[in-house]
Amino acid sequence: MAGFWGKRKREEEAAQAAQDADLARKAEQALVAADERIRTAGDELAFAEAELGLSLTKDLTAALDAVRTHLREAFQLHQLNHDEIPDTDEELRTRDARIVQLCEWAEDLLDEKTSALAESIAKVRRAPQVREKVRSDAERLSARLPQAREIVERLATRYADSALNQIHNSADEAEQLIAFATHGADVAERRRAAKQNEEANLALETATEAIRRVGALLDAVEDFEIEALRAESTLAEVVADSRGDIIAARNAPKVPAVTEATTELEKALESLAPSGSRNDPFAELTRLRTANTALDDAIAKAQYRIQNPLPSIAQVQHSLDDADRQLGVARGLISGHRGWIGADARTRFAEAERLRIDIPELMADEDTREQALSGARRVAQLAAEALQLAQRDIDSARPQQQQQDWGGGWGGGRRGGGGDVMGGIMGGLVIGSILDGIFD
Repeated sequence: MAGFWGKRKREEEAAQAAQDADLARKAEQALVAADERIRTAGDELAFAEAELGLSLTKDLTAALDAVRTHLREAFQLHQLNHDEIPDTDEELRTRDARIVQLCEWAEDLLDEKTSALAESIAKVRRAPQVREKVRSDAERLSARLPQAREIVERLATRYADSALNQIHNSADEAEQLIAFATHGADVAERRRAAKQNEEANLALETATEAIRRVGALLDAVEDFEIEALRAESTLAEVVADSRGDIIAARNAPKVPAVTEATTELEKALESLAPSGSRNDPFAELTRLRTANTALDDAIAKAQYRIQNPLPSIAQVQHSLDDADRQLGVARGLISGHRGWIGADARTRFAEAERLRIDIPELMADEDTREQALSGARRVAQLAAEALQLAQRDIDSARPQQQQQDWGGGWGGGRRGGGGDVMGGIMGGLVIGSILDGIFD
């Protein structure tokens, strides 16, 4: 038996020794790879600084400094593993694991920072092609300027100045941006030749953005005519619909809101520019849609009010008074038995008091009076539930013997005066709810 356990122990020690040897080789390889990665990262940093300048490469510089600082620890641990002082297997294993961890972290950090600069470096290498594209795009867009001016002049004979505000100066603005972009490309080329790479990159980026804005401006001029025609077509449909709504409003409930909305829609229709004159279809469409929607809302609200009559302030106040009575009863019971009342009763009572605060502000406005009525009823319901739950908690907390004594003292096996009082309170609340429903 001893031979079996001895053999098993030797096998475990051999397996551990093999793992330690593999970890030691991995640590040495990681150190060599990390050292090489630091050298290549330094070369990449020097190239990036030459191409991009110091400001765009500061993250890689900071990362390289941090890696060099932390890898000193890895080399020190490696030296401790190979000095003349003997170490335990556990010490060697711990150091090798730390070396691997530091080297992997260093390579990951350098990969992350160099990858972030890859796009910027690639853009710098493409700078000659980008400059040529800026110049060719500027020439192509310049050829579109006469057409854009012609479109604006033609539209000015048909649409009001207010409609053309967004494109009136588009051609002039585009011409200025084209000149700016061309100049920026020239500046970028001169700065690159003078080794002022940061200024060259900035000039080229602004030139590229200027060309993009020119294209957007000229496209907007050409698209405006299509959008204006679409707005005119939609306006004709809304006009027809609005006239139909005005006719339908004659059969709607005769309330001030409907009358006022009808008048506003009629004014919007009368304010439309005469046929054949210069107009602003966008503004007219917006104004007409707003008035049309207001009339639809007013009619819908009036019809709803016929089917659902608005409660009077007196009705809401009556429900609120009933809710206050029930809150008062529940408040007295809970405060008088504070140590016996559970969370359910206290939560419902707190919610009822919270809802009660907002009800007075909702009563005056007709739009919120129904909400005030439902809120008052909800307060009463929560107060009643809190009262029931509080009484249940009190009954559960009373000693059984005390309940028996109360029952014997009052005769007939009844529970006693406390239950009769609560029964009277609950009965009063029920009657109050019934009366509340009658008055509503």
